[in-house]
Amino acid sequence: MAGRLTDKVAIVTGAGQGIGAAIARSFAAEGARVVVAERNSETGQAVADEIGGHFVQTDVTVQAQVEAVARETLERFGRIDVLINNAGANVFHRPHEMPRSEWAKCMSLDLEACWAMAEAVLPAMREQGAGAVVNIASTHGFQIIPHTFPYPLAKHALLGMTKSLGLEYAANNVRVNALAPGYVATQKVIDYWNSFPDPEAAKAETLKLHPGGRIATPEEIAMAAVF
Repeated sequence: MAGRLTDKVAIVTGAGQGIGAAIARSFAAEGARVVVAERNSETGQAVADEIGGHFVQTDVTVQAQVEAVARETLERFGRIDVLINNAGANVFHRPHEMPRSEWAKCMSLDLEACWAMAEAVLPAMREQGAGAVVNIASTHGFQIIPHTFPYPLAKHALLGMTKSLGLEYAANNVRVNALAPGYVATQKVIDYWNSFPDPEAAKAETLKLHPGGRIATPEEIAMAAVF
């Protein structure tokens, strides 16, 4: 049923592609006013134009830009009902081979930025007595896979932060939840398969990791976020 998010105002980070773009489209289809918070101005503006949303160029690892997107959203719409913390990146290494700079990159983008965004919107949500934060975590938050350090650490911590904030702000009617996808058929995953000499064989190996023999579409994750 359309209109489940009518007049809600949602900020979606990393909404210029993949899961973030699918969430932005689904929210708009359900009636939300969507702020596309994306570092890439070309893809971010394209998604905003497609859905009739508002684009704010946002690098979530830069505090001033985090504060700016929250401030601009409030100035334009007067409220913030939803934050989707989607922006992130895989940072995979063998621990002993990892440059220290990769640790900082992973923690800054996949963990600290989620708190920075939440910190920026929580005052408005508490004041209006309602809100929802959805953190896009990962199955890496539950299961450690070799050679993917330190990404699982960040996602384990993100789940902990989700639980902590959920308990902290429940009395303010602010819900904090996480989605933990496995492989999702985004363009990045397709490009990953295509990087192998036999893309179909690489895809088959990925599908074998999933009990159902298939992986999710971005739209399926988006509808979970709508819920």
